[in-house]
Formats: sequence, structure tokens, C-alpha cells
Amino acid sequence: MKKWIVGCVMALGLAGGALAAGAGFPLDKAPELSKKSEKEYQAALQNGAKLFVNYCLNCHSAAFMRFNRLQDIGLTEQQIKDNLLFTTQKVGDVMKSAINPIQAKEWFGANPPDLTVISRSRASAAGSGPDYLYTYMRTFYRDDTRPTGWNNMAFPNAGMPHVLYELQGERKPIFDEHQQVTGWEQVKPGKLSPEAYDAAIGDLVAYMQWMAEPAQHQRTRLGVWVLLFLGFFTFSAWRLNKAFWKDVK
Repeated sequence: MKKWIVGCVMALGLAGGALAAGAGFPLDKAPELSKKSEKEYQAALQNGAKLFVNYCLNCHSAAFMRFNRLQDIGLTEQQIKDNLLFTTQKVGDVMKSAINPIQAKEWFGANPPDLTVISRSRASAAGSGPDYLYTYMRTFYRDDTRPTGWNNMAFPNAGMPHVLYELQGERKPIFDEHQQVTGWEQVKPGKLSPEAYDAAIGDLVAYMQWMAEPAQHQRTRLGVWVLLFLGFFTFSAWRLNKAFWKDVK
């Protein structure tokens, strides 16, 4: 009994530590693209997939996602072959990075993690996984003390450089007297305006959320009809039960 109590106390302590670790920099709310029309939603996922393959797949893998699964978001097999196959020649292969793990550890201090389910694993008390990714990809700033020359407000001392620098440009955070970030100052412009960059990151995060569970959008939409059916069935069963027992004393 004593061991069980000690185990429970330790588990609560670890859980509290995990919540505290996730409650650091305030997270921005990621755009809810699933509320858009099916055509707009698929267009956003396709743009997110393009950004993921061009900028993330150089170092990170998505070893549990196959390229041909992108047909579920409206791409044809030929479009995938022509525009998204850079690390393999087979559309049925998984999304594996071509980077050497040993070299990656030397360059970044650790092998870049697999991103297949990153949007689900990063959820915390501060917000959802997509909220974290949306904030993380928008809060890089120059830091000459870091090996990569970059640091991040959502993940301090991150080993990852700002791979989307050419799109966002260079910014620096503005702090108040309490060392809280109140805004950002654009030091060098990027190829995209701040609004366009935020929209692009929204598409990228939406794709990573879809990649973690490709059936999520379909499951959510189907769930509405399931609930309606259950409601109708419950009402019909109640009326039938009432009619069956009305003459029974």
C-alpha cells in the first residue's frame, strides 16, 4: 500500500512537471482551416504539403506517411511524382529524409525528430499541438550566440535553424519592462508579407495535423451524421416504447 501511494505521488509530480513545462511562452491559436469548404480545405492542405516537402523533409522524416496518401487531399499520382518526389522515385514510398543521421547530430546536436505525429505529441496545458507548431514557426529571431544563428521564443535554444527565413525575413522581438514579448520588429523583409507568411504557416500546420491523422476531417464530418442518426433513433425508440406499453396496466 505504501509503495502504491508513493507511486501515485511520483506520477502526479511528473504530470505537474509536464504541465508546467508546456505552460511557458503563450501560444497563438492556429487557424481552423477545417471550417472552410472542402475545396478550400484541400487547397490549403496541398500548399502545406508543398511547404513540408520543400522545407521540412530536407532534415525531418515522416516515416509513417506515404507519398501516395496525398491523393486523399486531391493530388493526382502524376502531380505527386512531378512536384513532390525529391527523396525517392516511388510514389508508394514513405516520406524519409535523405539526411545522414550521424551528420545531423553533429550539425544540430541531435537527430531531427520524425514529424508524422508531431502535431499530436506537442499538445500541452498551454494549447494544442497545432497551436504550438503555429507559434513555433512564427517566433524565430536572430541570435548570434546560437550555433545556427537563430533562436526561438516558443522553444528556447532550439537546435533547428529558421528554414523558412527566406519567406518570413528577419525579425526581432520587442519586450516590455517585464521582459514579455509585446510585438515584433521587421529587420529584413522576406519574400512574403507578414500576413501571407502567417497564412502559409497555417497551411503547413494544417497539413501536419492532417498527416498525424488523415481520417480526422472525414471522421469529424461523419460524426455529425452519426449523432443525428442516434438522436433520431433514440426518439423513435422512445415513441415506440411508449406506444407498446400504453395499454399495459
